[in-house]
Amino acid sequence: MKDHQKGLEHAPLGADTQYINQYDASLLYPIARHLNWQSQGVERSELPFQGCDIWNAYEVSWLNNRGKPVARLAEFRIPADSDNIIESKSFKLYLNSFNLTRFDSEAQVLARMTEDLSTAAGGRVEVLLKPLDNSEPISAFEGDCLDELDIEVSDYSPTPERLKATGELVSESLYSHLLKSNCPVTGQPDWASIVIGYRGPAIDREGLLQYLISYREHGDFHEQCVESIFMDIWNRCKPEALTVYARYLRRGGLDINPWRSSQAGQPDNLRLSRQ
Repeated sequence: MKDHQKGLEHAPLGADTQYINQYDASLLYPIARHLNWQSQGVERSELPFQGCDIWNAYEVSWLNNRGKPVARLAEFRIPADSDNIIESKSFKLYLNSFNLTRFDSEAQVLARMTEDLSTAAGGRVEVLLKPLDNSEPISAFEGDCLDELDIEVSDYSPTPERLKATGELVSESLYSHLLKSNCPVTGQPDWASIVIGYRGPAIDREGLLQYLISYREHGDFHEQCVESIFMDIWNRCKPEALTVYARYLRRGGLDINPWRSSQAGQPDNLRLSRQ
């Protein structure tokens, strides 16, 4: 097991699990972020990015104080500098534990989720509950799509050496729908679209697309894939500013969308056509 995947020995991911329908915050399973940073030789104080992970949940429900179900969409924003990521199956199990639990109000549910998730993440998690009719409209990345480039591909494990930049200074956004990685425990495929916005020497587009495709058989969590992509581009192409934003397809009623940037800000919670 890789150093940044330590701590998974007792995770619910990939294990037979009893589904609990009564509220239980202990179901949340945190995984330390610093393990991934250390594997890249970077300490927390040296990280060249800030950001957040946007989780969207489409299977959120609980009972009101009369036993009637309430259904909502939920958005969770976990800061990228929190102590932990939260393992995705444990997140789903935690949300399922609300299904047959009575609460006096939606505000009580919101407060409970905010407290529990912030404790598990080791950082302040923002929680937003939304009526089902208020889903995000279908959107699209801005910039140039790389996917029609006529390239030869032979590598399906990360090849950062494909990344090159020329002397021409540009400010542009490049995106691809061809990012795929695998769950590091179960091997299940994780599909995503990704956009790279940067200012600096022009990145070779063919090499960038080859690099993104090279994640196709790579096993890692969504958050760690995006951070590795950010770090490889940052170290090899030397941009003045860089933002990497991936929108992953949902599994188990959850989608995870990591955003990392060298500049302050917050991303829009886009909803792409495949999401």
